[in-house]
Order: sequence, then structure tokens, then C-alpha cells
Amino acid sequence: MKRIAIVVFALSTLLVGRSALRAPGFGIPPVWTDPITGMTFVLVRARTFQMGSPVSEKGREAQEVPHTVRLTRSFYLGRHEVTQAQWTAVMGTNPSHFRGCDACPVERVSLHDVEAFMARLSERAGPGFRLPTEAEWEAACRAGGDEPFGRTAALGSLDANIEGTYPYEAPAGMARGKTTPVGLFPPNALGLFDMQGNVWEWTSDWYCLYPDRPVTDPRGTCSSEYRVIRGGSWAFDGNSARCALRYTHRPQDSGFSLGFRIVRNVD
Repeated sequence: MKRIAIVVFALSTLLVGRSALRAPGFGIPPVWTDPITGMTFVLVRARTFQMGSPVSEKGREAQEVPHTVRLTRSFYLGRHEVTQAQWTAVMGTNPSHFRGCDACPVERVSLHDVEAFMARLSERAGPGFRLPTEAEWEAACRAGGDEPFGRTAALGSLDANIEGTYPYEAPAGMARGKTTPVGLFPPNALGLFDMQGNVWEWTSDWYCLYPDRPVTDPRGTCSSEYRVIRGGSWAFDGNSARCALRYTHRPQDSGFSLGFRIVRNVD
């Protein structure tokens, strides 16, 4: 009986091990660099998190309805916002207002421009590039935390390229009045840079009202004329850089503080 118990235990351990190997994100390199463009991507593992904001959060808007989100697939997210140099290498032009800074994020790009960039990138580097969903973006911003900025409750101009002081910065900080090179400020807990500030980032979701129930792999697919953008920018204050803050633009819009980062599918 003792020998049988040992065999059963060994088999169960082996099965658990095999199950772990199939777990989302297990065994996948934590960082992947595209050999064609040199873009670096950070693995964001499948996870369950609370999307939206609690009623106690400063600057909260009613649209930020808290709800549980389950992401079932891991994905790679660009370590940085797409830069002017990367855009130029793929598209051959530079639409940015703040030119002369190859390491600064590309801006003044509409959603249509971004889609053209990803199509051309896919021709060169293979399929699998896309914009993050709104839920994927927020999960990456939070990096396992539930504070306004992920794992921290405060944000200052030494932490991110933001403008203004209300309501998360004290003492008053600087307003740089333009984009800054990506990676200038500390990364979040996942190793992602500029999830707060620098430029707003396009997502793949149309602007839809949040559900008040748990959801799995949500996508904003309602009838809407606006797309969701996230993360704040050099022209907006710290409140706009909260992980839960939702802002919108029409797909044809572009501006001096509107850019993006991309996803590379794991498989």
C-alpha cells in the first residue's frame, strides 16, 4: 500500500507539472525583441484584475465602473511607445510635431495612420502586431497593483512627463511643454516605460460603457464614433494619467500629444 501511495503521488505530481507547463505565459521569454525593427516587447501574463476605479479614488469619473476582468491569454506589449525613428524606419516619413528627437514618441498620428503602420510592419516582420485592447492596456498599467497609478498612489513630474499638479502631485512640478525621449522615467513593475504621460496611446476598443459584472477578454465593439485612448500626456495633468482614466478621440483625429504602443501576440 505504501508503494502504491508513492506511485500515485508521483503521477499526480507529474500531472500537476504538465498542467503548469500549459498555464498561460509559462515558459515564454519575459522579453522579446523583433529582429527586423529592434522593437522590444515585455510579456504581460494572463491575469484577473479589477478594472475601473473605486468611488474613493481622487479625480474618479462615473464611467470608471469597477468590474472584474479575466484575461485568458498572455501577450507582449511594447516596452516603449513607438518612437519617431521606428515610425520613420517603417513608413519612410515622420508626421510628428516635435521632430528632431528620434527617441521621442511619434505623435500626430490618427488611428488610420497607426493601422497603416501595423500593416506595413507585418509585411516586414510577420503577422501578430496589433493595438492593445483597453483591458489589456489597463492590466499592463496596473502591473498587479490597485492604486491610481498601478502600484503607487502618487505621481509627480519627476515620475512621468505630465503637466499640472492636480490632484496627485505635491509640491508643484515642472511642465516640459513637449514630448521627451522614451525610457527617461522609471518603468513600472512590469518593466514598461511611459505608461503614464508623454503621449496618449490609442487602443483597439471603441468607447463603450463598462459592464457591472465580471467579464472575460472584453473588447469594446459597441456602436460608437470614438476610440479609447489611455495614459495621459505631456499636455495633461496627473489625474489624466491614472490607470483607470478613459479618454477618447475619433479615429481620424491626430494631435501633438497622441501616439501609441503595440502588442505582439505570443502565438
